[in-house]
Amino acid sequence: MRTCRAAAAGKLTVVLATLVLVVSGCGGGPSPRAWAASVCEALTPWRAEISKLTSSTNQQMTAQTTPAQAKENLVRLFAGAEEASETARRRVADAGVPETEHGEEISRGFRATLEKVRDAYGRARDTIDGLGTGEATAFYDGVKAAVDTLTKEYDASALDTSKLNSEELKQAFDEVPECR
Repeated sequence: MRTCRAAAAGKLTVVLATLVLVVSGCGGGPSPRAWAASVCEALTPWRAEISKLTSSTNQQMTAQTTPAQAKENLVRLFAGAEEASETARRRVADAGVPETEHGEEISRGFRATLEKVRDAYGRARDTIDGLGTGEATAFYDGVKAAVDTLTKEYDASALDTSKLNSEELKQAFDEVPECR
């Protein structure tokens, strides 16, 4: 009796394991449309947050505040941009690898771009956090240098889409509602 139950339990375990693999996709990634929708869902709030933070940064640069107040606000703003970039990177990673030619390379490219942007914001935050506030001119010169460096790093982090020749993904990004 025990042998029959053990054999039945073993078969049940194999069947359940097989079902889990089938249900979870068994190595296959999301379709190009599903992946594009997930990526756009990750990037839309990120873009909005970066736009808001950029506007706030510009206001801070022209506001009548003390260097200490400006420093506190800018550090907080850049920390927010760093966090928003990491959240977007994590959500793109969670989207998986699209089932398309060069899917792994494309997914890796998106994640790497967001990592570079996140790190650029982190470096800008650290640079500004390290600035002294005793001399206003020196402080704002330091802030300007940090922002100039951030801009260069941000521009350099752009994803080179010329190497990502997936017609399926191009079409998906053009068609899914999440990307409009």
